[in-house]
Amino acid sequence: MYAIIKTGGKQYKVAQGDEIFVEKLNVTEGETVEFDDVLAVSTEEGLQVGSEVAGAKVTASVVKNGKGPKVIVFKYKSKKDYRKKQGHRQPYTKVKIEAISM
Repeated sequence: MYAIIKTGGKQYKVAQGDEIFVEKLNVTEGETVEFDDVLAVSTEEGLQVGSEVAGAKVTASVVKNGKGPKVIVFKYKSKKDYRKKQGHRQPYTKVKIEAISM
């Protein structure tokens, strides 16, 4: 059994027990979060999409909040003495999928 959920502007295919990295959520470690925006659910009867999954929920627990690896953004223009170095670390939330309910 798997589900396709939407969070942070992205879609994820999840099954029970999966650990995924999503865009940062405003929850602390150890709390549970419910994803109500379920696009599809695959069960033994088949794939259900659209209005068939209107009441479906995916429950997950937050494993950790953190930052991803540093990405260096370096801009320069040749012969113009213009250089700009900037770093960025994208924040994330790591969640463990506990249950998929219809």
